[in-house]
Amino acid sequence: QIVFHAAAYKHVPILEDHPAEAVRVNVYGTWSLHQLASQFGVERFILISSDKAVNPSNVLGMSKRIGELIVSAAPSGAMRSTAVRFGNVLGSRGSVVPIFAKQIDMGGPVTLTHADMTRYFLSIAEAVSLVIQAAAITRGGDLFVLDMGVPISIADLAQRMIRARGLRPGRDIAIEYVGPRPGEKMSEELVGVGESKIATEHQSIFQIQGPAAIRADELARQIDDLVSFSGNGTTAEQIRTKLQDCVRLLAAPSG
Repeated sequence: QIVFHAAAYKHVPILEDHPAEAVRVNVYGTWSLHQLASQFGVERFILISSDKAVNPSNVLGMSKRIGELIVSAAPSGAMRSTAVRFGNVLGSRGSVVPIFAKQIDMGGPVTLTHADMTRYFLSIAEAVSLVIQAAAITRGGDLFVLDMGVPISIADLAQRMIRARGLRPGRDIAIEYVGPRPGEKMSEELVGVGESKIATEHQSIFQIQGPAAIRADELARQIDDLVSFSGNGTTAEQIRTKLQDCVRLLAAPSG
């Protein structure tokens, strides 16, 4: 009855080096599963998106943005489709929290990318609860964003975790800055250029309104073209450029 589509490659630097895999899994995987869900009578299809899809500058964000557009362009019918956009989930696989905890347990150093880097965070319980609530209120073709609160300084988070163990940052546990990794932003956004955020019946869930969705037939053509291009011996840089072009074309107002 309900599909929560969370499967994706989500490692920003790795996808910068292997954009064909982002196209294969994050774009074509989402497209294929959405088509099959509709074909087999699924009632609701919920795509787990990311704040990296907002004004995307890396491969992960671009692939997730196309996923959002797949959902928004879905023709109205028996299946209600929605995408839910949010930031990092504390304690989830790949989260900085378990990484920092392990580094502290080993005596340091704790490695940070940049002193000014910030991210939005939710707890696992909050994220799961709100995604389910979004699935309940969708009317189909929606894009929701969760209330993420205020962005958190990654450096402050690391220092708090060190102090929580009764240790002193920079003295008992060294902090090393290693520089942003390929594709990383200094900060993330929740609402993109040309988008607006409006309230829903749930105080922690907002609906994103943007340009009119592209026609489903044009979307299918663009995705087929992107998948074919990415599997045709092209370079990573060529695929990244193609992804950028695809996002720009799909996000343009229809009409």
